[in-house]
Amino acid sequence: MSSHFEPLDGGGAAVRLDEVEVAILRSLAVQLLELIGPGDEPAQGEDPLAALFAEGPSEPPSDPALARLFPEAYADPEAGPPDEELQAASAEFRRFTENDLRTRKREDALVVVKTLDALAPVGDAGAVLELGSDDCLHWLGALNDLRLTIGTRLDVGEDDEAAVLYRLPDSDPRKPMVMAYLWLGALQETLVETMMP
Repeated sequence: MSSHFEPLDGGGAAVRLDEVEVAILRSLAVQLLELIGPGDEPAQGEDPLAALFAEGPSEPPSDPALARLFPEAYADPEAGPPDEELQAASAEFRRFTENDLRTRKREDALVVVKTLDALAPVGDAGAVLELGSDDCLHWLGALNDLRLTIGTRLDVGEDDEAAVLYRLPDSDPRKPMVMAYLWLGALQETLVETMMP
């Protein structure tokens, strides 16, 4: 997988993807949507304005990948467990922000799925995916979330630990996930470069 984004005249970015790359990206985006969960739509007849101000959860997610996507606002993992005051502040912050953050992350992943689904049939030479400026931002968010999720599942931390993952033998069951992690990183890096003035 050697695809990389290139800038388009007038803004946006383009990348050539083969059939396997399209399938992998789409599958990962769908899995991310499943991990994040469905949105909270207002019940039929419920005031949409009231739903807009609905409170979210106050406890951090138990799944480590979700905890990485929705981190504590006032916690410093290096400093150990936060005191009660910081825990209360984090809970309050989460209660009023997590629903919006989940909605944005869902939108980002949905844009990835929709743009891949709208891609012209992928022939032997692949297909070129062209993204406008707004879609680039959604893709950037989704690529970041995918890397955070996979990195958490792989327990990527310190640079020294990550280096070990990069040298895994092909027989290691984590190898495909490591390859996806590296590829997504390259896509993310080239997309950022195309968006810089």
